[in-house]
This record gives sequence, structure tokens and C-alpha cells, in this order.
Amino acid sequence: MEQAQHIPILHAIVLGVTQGLSEFLPISSSGHLLLVPWLFNWTEFTRNPDLNKSFDVALHVGTFVGAAAYFRKDLLMLGRAGLSSIRHRAVRTAEERLAWLLLLSAVPGAVVGAVLENVIQDNLGEIWLIAVMLIVFGIVLLVADRATGTRTIDDFRPRDALIMGLCQAGALQPGVSRSGVTMSAGRWLGLDRDAAARISFLMSLPIIGGAALYTGVELMADGGPPPGTGGAFIWGMLASGITGSLAVWLVLRVVRTRSFAPFVVYRVAVGLAVLGLLATGLR
Repeated sequence: MEQAQHIPILHAIVLGVTQGLSEFLPISSSGHLLLVPWLFNWTEFTRNPDLNKSFDVALHVGTFVGAAAYFRKDLLMLGRAGLSSIRHRAVRTAEERLAWLLLLSAVPGAVVGAVLENVIQDNLGEIWLIAVMLIVFGIVLLVADRATGTRTIDDFRPRDALIMGLCQAGALQPGVSRSGVTMSAGRWLGLDRDAAARISFLMSLPIIGGAALYTGVELMADGGPPPGTGGAFIWGMLASGITGSLAVWLVLRVVRTRSFAPFVVYRVAVGLAVLGLLATGLR
């Protein structure tokens, strides 16, 4: 655990910014959190799996808080709607239906994540595979975005929630992107860009918050974060929270005026660059 006392603050901030931006931009946060240390040869986390796990939890807590702050009015409305539905033992309004459908969409990802946690961590983080997933699912996003969807968030239905939830579960593979694959599914289901993006972000909050809570409880049972890491953790959480909120704002602003094409170009370019570095042996 001595290595935990030497986490550079700069590394913590860079990874926090990386997590915050890539969680909601459709470019894969889990993939970028593996690519950035690999690219710059930052080994303090790869040498210490326990530290890496606890820092990952901290970054996700920061991201969750940032996104929840952005969607605070929506979350308050959905919370009230859900409680009202429970109190009346019926789903009577569009808000109540949306609240339950968002929870339904989180079930596949929660189940797959809990059952396959170790398999995912041990087998799906290869750099070449992340690069391929960035390219493949970037093309998927491009094709899906060509759909002429006109359905709004009020048209969200149980079938949509299950399909988008299953796609969200598939995004546990680094490089796929939770937001990217759920927005792709939303567009294929006929949702307009704004509805696909908003639903994607709202349905991610139970997964992000639940995963952070689940892993955080495990870590606290094991003694909590390593001593001496407080400063790096705080800076990482702040960076991920601020940039997570900015990423939500940016995506919603972009999709209201243009397509997902800029994100597709980025994904393909990064994927090809990483494969090039691997092929040439430069990294």
C-alpha cells in the first residue's frame, strides 16, 4: 500500500477529467480510463489493483454527483412521481411511467455487472480490443443516427426500456460506451436525438450510482481507501464531477443542432491511432 502515498495530483486530475467527459460523451469512459494510463505509462494504478478499484469508485461518485446536479429538477420530479405511484398503487401519469421505466432499464446492467464483475475486469481490458470496440461502435452510432426518429421522451415504452437496458449491459465491455450504445439503440427505436440522449443519461444514473455504492461498500468492508490518498481522491472526484456535468450539457447542445458525427470521427481516429501504436511497437 506504500505506492498509494505517491499518486501524482496531476494524474488524478487528468483521470478525473477523462472519466467525467467520457462517461457522457459517447466515447467510452472505461476504455479511456485504461487507454490514458497505458498511453502515458502511468503505472501507480496498474501496480496496485486495490488502489485502482477504490480510485475508480471515487471517480464514479464524482461523475454521479455532477450529472445528478445537472438533472436535479428531473430527478426531483421523477422521485416524486415514483413515490406518488407507490402511494396510489398505480401508474397514472407520464412522469410516473418514466420513473418506473428508467428503473426497469437499469436491471439488465445491474445483473450482468454483479454476475460478471470479475470476468469483465480480468478479460475485457485488452488495449487492442478497446481500440476495435471504439471503431466498431462508433460506426454503429453513425448508422443509427441516420434513422429519422421523431418520438419524444413521452413516447418511451417498456419495450424501449428493456432494449436500451440490454444494450447498456453490453457497454460493460470497455470501448463500447454506455451512452453511445444506448443512444444508438434509442435512435434505432425511433427516438429523436434529444430524447435518445436525455433518456440515455437519466437511465445511466441508477447504474453509475448503484455500481459506486456496491463497490464502495465492498471497499469499506476491506478497510476503505489506502491511507495518504485523500488529496488525489478529492481532486479526481472534483474533476470528474465538474466535467461530467459539462459533458451532459455539451452532448445535449450538440445533438439539438447537429448529428453525432463529431463523436464518431473521434472514436474512429483514436481507435486507429491506438492500433497503429500497437502495430509499430511505439507503445
